[in-house]
Amino acid sequence: MRRENQSSVSEFLLLGLPIRPEQQGVFFTLFLGMYLTTVLGNLLIILLIRLDSRLHTPMYFFLSHLAFTDVSFSSVTVPEMLRNMQTKHLSISYPGCISQMYFYILFGCVDNLLLAVMAYDRYVAICQSQHYTTIMKKDLCVLLVAGSWILSCGSALLHTLLLTQVSFCADNIIPHFFCSLPILLKLSCSNTFLNELVIFTAGAAVVIIPLSGILVSYGHIGASILKVPSAKGICKALSTCGSHLSVVSLFYGTIMALYFSSSSSNSNDKDMIASLMYTVVTPVLNPFIYSLRNRDMKLALGILFRNNILFTK
Repeated sequence: MRRENQSSVSEFLLLGLPIRPEQQGVFFTLFLGMYLTTVLGNLLIILLIRLDSRLHTPMYFFLSHLAFTDVSFSSVTVPEMLRNMQTKHLSISYPGCISQMYFYILFGCVDNLLLAVMAYDRYVAICQSQHYTTIMKKDLCVLLVAGSWILSCGSALLHTLLLTQVSFCADNIIPHFFCSLPILLKLSCSNTFLNELVIFTAGAAVVIIPLSGILVSYGHIGASILKVPSAKGICKALSTCGSHLSVVSLFYGTIMALYFSSSSSNSNDKDMIASLMYTVVTPVLNPFIYSLRNRDMKLALGILFRNNILFTK
């Protein structure tokens, strides 16, 4: 990191969400409740998968990592946003801003890659069901998860190192509720061509390649169902893939909204709304999607509650 970068700007000001002062309390309570639900709901999923031996399968192994990533992803931005709303202390240090951006990219990429891994798992479960246990061995599952983390760390580190090479001058006001990489590049008084090129190439690859994998996997699943159309086969596919499809639709729907909002007028407010959906709403809905639409999770939850009731008696 160059010395002049640290001396030119020591902190940034996060303006936060465009909320009227009289509505701050209501939105603070709402976002706090959603964040606590995100943490407790996803930790409950991890606990259920850990305790119930019937959930020790590749699908739930990937789901436990997705739940952990959702908690971490939401924790990168939401606590800072809540602190700013409550204390009106809008400043964030330069190292704090860079760190927040790094972890935001890291957990966002992991989330993205894990959804693709889970789609592949569903493809093998439906289209290669006879060889499922042979293909989806523990070693392969660990390798897929480890690969997702390594690729995400590399992507986040690349963006972060490139950002530390640009200079920031007088303008240190971020019209957002977290340190967003595109906005930080706009504030820079250096040439950011290389940064933008990396965002366009490496950043797009982290989104496009997993999305392509998901589409191909579900294309094969759909073709497999159509070959032998039956009510039983359709119900099996929906029960196996319904929760994952819901999460994928929610995840990529917010990404698409975020992408298209940047090219429209008054894009900053729309960008914040899309980012809010992406960082707050999606993680809080995932536990409900997987618990309400998944029979195994509901059964494990019922057993846990019954055991707790018997234990307290």
